[in-house]
Amino acid sequence: MIHALTIDVEDANNLFSRHRLGVDMGPTRRVVENTHRLLDLFSEHNTRATFFILGEVANAFPQLIRDIAAGRHELGVHGYYHTEVFKLTADGFRTEVHDAKARVEDIIGMKVQGHRAPAFSITPETPWAWEVLVEEGFTYDSSVFPFRGRRYGWPTSPIEPYQIQTASGRLLELPLSVVEVAGRRIPTAGGGYLRMFPLAWTRWTIRRIQKARPAVVYLHPYEYETEPRLVHYPPMPLRRGLRVRCYDWLRYRGRGTVWRKVQHLLDEFRFDTLRDVFLSKYPRPGGVILQGSADGKPV
Repeated sequence: MIHALTIDVEDANNLFSRHRLGVDMGPTRRVVENTHRLLDLFSEHNTRATFFILGEVANAFPQLIRDIAAGRHELGVHGYYHTEVFKLTADGFRTEVHDAKARVEDIIGMKVQGHRAPAFSITPETPWAWEVLVEEGFTYDSSVFPFRGRRYGWPTSPIEPYQIQTASGRLLELPLSVVEVAGRRIPTAGGGYLRMFPLAWTRWTIRRIQKARPAVVYLHPYEYETEPRLVHYPPMPLRRGLRVRCYDWLRYRGRGTVWRKVQHLLDEFRFDTLRDVFLSKYPRPGGVILQGSADGKPV
């Protein structure tokens, strides 16, 4: 089975500075260097992936976007400033995805089909986001993490791909991968779960998932970046400072293991873009969820 490999192209330095320290700064060249390292690795393994691009990264480093496209990878949209959907109004969300999509399409000269919300922030509180995506010309979304998490998650969502019927048309939802163990859904195959769990766990979960469907694996270019951060803590109250430092420690934890783990996964499994795995090779899902459905069950 061929699995889907996805990369959320964002710079940890500017996002940490903006969202955790309250100090605005643009993307740094770290995102270029880290993404190019991934591009080289994928080229060595003859592997393609879907790269979800932040609008501000595309605007700051258009040549990086051209380089990704030149490697025959798929490009999607990851918002503009990495603002979670539940922090936006419908109009604000529309502006984020419209501007990012227009910038990426202008750079590569072709249409973008896919979207992934920052921090998987399409949740039961934001089902209106799907209609916005349809109206903005997206074919599919891959933002729903179908488990109960502290920061994100949609626990009643199907774990299989499914279609959403909105007033403006249909959208294909490609949920992130979870495994069901003892009646619980456990997230796997990407990001912090790849960093913090042993390689054996990730391999086992992908093997288990592939009995039913392709896995959706995700990474960030900074996932293996172990160099010192490019931002420094400003003065802040003690409690907030402790929270920020705890978050900072968690986001660096396990980074030194990621490169080896990714190499092993590329050696053992086959990967391709979301578009080609789910829109071409995988059977079209039949279940349809009405926009705003509370129970998350296909009809």
